[in-house]
Amino acid sequence: MDEANEICTYCNKKEMSYNYNKSLVTNSQTLRKNMTPEEKQIWYSFLKRLPYTVNRQKVIGNYIVDFYIAEKRTVIEIDGVQHKTPENEEKDKERDAELNKLDIQVLRYTNKAVNTVFNKVCDDILMKLGLTVNELKPVKSGKR
Repeated sequence: MDEANEICTYCNKKEMSYNYNKSLVTNSQTLRKNMTPEEKQIWYSFLKRLPYTVNRQKVIGNYIVDFYIAEKRTVIEIDGVQHKTPENEEKDKERDAELNKLDIQVLRYTNKAVNTVFNKVCDDILMKLGLTVNELKPVKSGKR
């Protein structure tokens, strides 16, 4: 397959169109099925309650982002300890800059923060999205 076929354009009514690397789609599907404990916690306990569609392991450009809210043009990243190495910190800065060029804000939280100050992480996300806790969808009882 030639390189031109590897880059596709994605578009929906709530956002500008952007290119994505088609070869990353299979990997993003695998990552969705194998979320980290911290990603699962924030997804099932909080992000599913937002009044927006939240995509998990979304391909944007040449990157797979943990969570993407198209309506708010916001990426939420949950970073493990591997992100603390100088090399990976630099890659994250480059990645964030590329996403910012697409007018996408990037919110980063560590696994440690999700595990130790979960409510503060959720409050920060709400504030950055311009929401209050009263705007969250109700908790569903029964199966997740």
